[in-house]
Amino acid sequence: MAQETISSPNKPQKPKWLRVKLPVGKKYTELRGVVEKYKLNTICTSGSCPNMGECWTEGTATFMILGNICTRSCGFCGVKTGRPETVDWEEPEKVARSIKLMSIKHAVITSVDRDDIKDGGSIIWAETINAIRRANPNTTLETLIPDFQGNKTNIDRILAVAPEVVSHNLETVRRLTREVRIQAKYDRSLEVLKYMKDQGQRRTKSGIMLGLGETAKEVVETMQDLANAKVDILTIGQYLQPSKKHLPVKEFITPEQFDKYKEIGLKMGFKYVESGALVRSSYKAQRHLV
Repeated sequence: MAQETISSPNKPQKPKWLRVKLPVGKKYTELRGVVEKYKLNTICTSGSCPNMGECWTEGTATFMILGNICTRSCGFCGVKTGRPETVDWEEPEKVARSIKLMSIKHAVITSVDRDDIKDGGSIIWAETINAIRRANPNTTLETLIPDFQGNKTNIDRILAVAPEVVSHNLETVRRLTREVRIQAKYDRSLEVLKYMKDQGQRRTKSGIMLGLGETAKEVVETMQDLANAKVDILTIGQYLQPSKKHLPVKEFITPEQFDKYKEIGLKMGFKYVESGALVRSSYKAQRHLV
């Protein structure tokens, strides 16, 4: 199966379907004010997410804990890489308080990788989820976790506090993993996802980006690998280069091709497949609770 793309011998031109409306509205302005006032880290801003205005207006936001400096240097990610600051043990209460101030209905929590500390940040993860539940009993939660280097003790800390959805992104196809994710491992991520489901996690989720040079056959193989790992929810989106230092976009996938992948994914048995150029990990995340 050939993958439908828009590309050129040189740098591909961004197509019209990737145009994003500027975020506006009272709700967006209020959330932006709280984020700036309390110096919160959100992947919406750190990752330059194109859907920030839409999600914030709908009362969904993705908070990034454990600082904004990552110990890994993935070729696709706009988050800073380097030596992280010390863990802020007051962060769980700050995030919980902010979610209450922002009247967030569905919160997605993610983090940088913290390979520099023994627990990988899992203790702060668990305390953050507990703090959010105490302050916001009606807010539902999705956790977009790192691989914790496959350490089951650290993964178990997340499962023990029972977020409604636990997500871990595979990001790309097997062949491109070493180039795109550098310190991560394709099979280790699959093992993390399968382990969580085997331990009884009700909803698991993963996402991949397209346009990095993968073939359509590789995309379908990756989707099947995720289905075999019993993943419930799959997101598929277009990779966009955060800066000139990051991996270039090799091609822009057409909306029709994204629709084909959604159809294939639903036939594979995924409960939800969000597939489109502007889809990101937490896009329409509140839909994935049922």
